[in-house]
Amino acid sequence: MATKTRTNIYVDENLKNEAKEFLKQYGISLSNGINLLLQQMLKSKKLPLPENIKLITPNEKDYKLIEETKNEDTVSLDEFMKV
Repeated sequence: MATKTRTNIYVDENLKNEAKEFLKQYGISLSNGINLLLQQMLKSKKLPLPENIKLITPNEKDYKLIEETKNEDTVSLDEFMKV
């Protein structure tokens, strides 16, 4: 049996509660549901996204922009989404 480890993640409270209720219909805990999702991702080597979403690969320009933003005042994604 695999060794289990505790992992703390930050999730929107409503999303968490809705997911718990959804999984409860199948007799699955939130922890087991997340484990199933991770196992499926690794098995399929894909994110569980619709087929019409194209994944992008960052290039040198993207990495340069990322490095530049590290040196500037930035806001969190949560703060940005409030705007």
